[in-house]
Amino acid sequence: MLRQLRPRSAFKQPSRLIAAWERSYSIQAESASTVKLQDIDPAKVSVTKTTTPKELVPQNELVFGRSFTDHMLSLEWTASEGWLPARITPYQNLSLDPASCVFHYAFECFEGMKAYKDKQGKVRLFRPTKNMARMNKSSARIALPTFDGAAMIQLIAQFAAMEERFISSTRGYSLYLRPTMIGTQRTLGVGPPGSALLYVIASPVGPYYPTGFKAVSLEATDYAVRAWPGGVGDKKLGANYAPCILPQLEAAKRGFHQNLWLFGEEEFVTEVGTMNMFVALKNKQGQKELVTAPLDGTILEGVTRDSILSLARERLAPEGWIISERKYTMPELAEAAKEGRLLEAFGAGTAAVVSPVRNISWKGNLVECGLRPDQEAGEITRKMLGWIEAIQYGDEEHEWSYVVPQ
Repeated sequence: MLRQLRPRSAFKQPSRLIAAWERSYSIQAESASTVKLQDIDPAKVSVTKTTTPKELVPQNELVFGRSFTDHMLSLEWTASEGWLPARITPYQNLSLDPASCVFHYAFECFEGMKAYKDKQGKVRLFRPTKNMARMNKSSARIALPTFDGAAMIQLIAQFAAMEERFISSTRGYSLYLRPTMIGTQRTLGVGPPGSALLYVIASPVGPYYPTGFKAVSLEATDYAVRAWPGGVGDKKLGANYAPCILPQLEAAKRGFHQNLWLFGEEEFVTEVGTMNMFVALKNKQGQKELVTAPLDGTILEGVTRDSILSLARERLAPEGWIISERKYTMPELAEAAKEGRLLEAFGAGTAAVVSPVRNISWKGNLVECGLRPDQEAGEITRKMLGWIEAIQYGDEEHEWSYVVPQ
């Protein structure tokens, strides 16, 4: 039985503790309303160049995320001051207290983006405003500070320009940029961090498929869940990735490259590994349809995903294609494959742009995804790679391409 609480006025005397707390809270609120915290100011960046430049790793020896450039960009934030001046320094270890909240409560988010070099030697970023907007959504969700995206892009551009020698002008090569934000407050109490660190490191990378497309095999995973409604699967948090490794290792033991994450009794198709999932099929009326799952809170808002959808609506829709963001299921894919209507499937993400899928293991059967035995990628997969790379490398002038000032 619930007991109705009396209003505070019904008590003879208010608690001294409550009164003290209310006075303290009033003072803090008044102070917060009059003190304007500093935002990021690119003009205040300090630069310290390395005195020991690294040797460039030969292109044929590059491994994704294994080698790093000479410098790093970092900014500290405190709840009392806001964003302190940015620093570009030699690449170095971080020094953090063992009680820093990032270690205990996973106050961490990140982004993945790339810098490219065009035929004229200009450095370009691809849709950096989308990355900054998504990072602000991620950081806000876990009570980390947000920032001025345009100002941060200026800093990242300056940083990328400094590391220009690590960016090959050869098609397929780029500089992978990893903006990361962590909570640094020294406390074991659970609450919003009072301090944070935002830093950017960079790694030169080569083509995801150095000898051309290699279609992958997937295992449909229903015994583990990547994301769920009301969760944080739509945010780029480090905490979303570690739990996915064990199912990936289990799939690898059975001979599959990655997991296809299913959700619910209906077996909705959500994502593939760490990528968004696309399928091209003919519907039962014979119309060609490019399908991906909708942004329902369980799907990461991929920059490549959005780019593919935009290009498809611009270039495939006039050819009669239906471009759909809708829920679809593994039984639907299996039926389409059985009836010869599943044309191709591919993952989409920053690292590979597109990754073709050959087949999917589901309930003891292999669902073939439209590729011939001698074929590694379908027509739409190849077109998307060509269209997006043309913009990334400046072959096609486009609003998505941000030219770094030199």
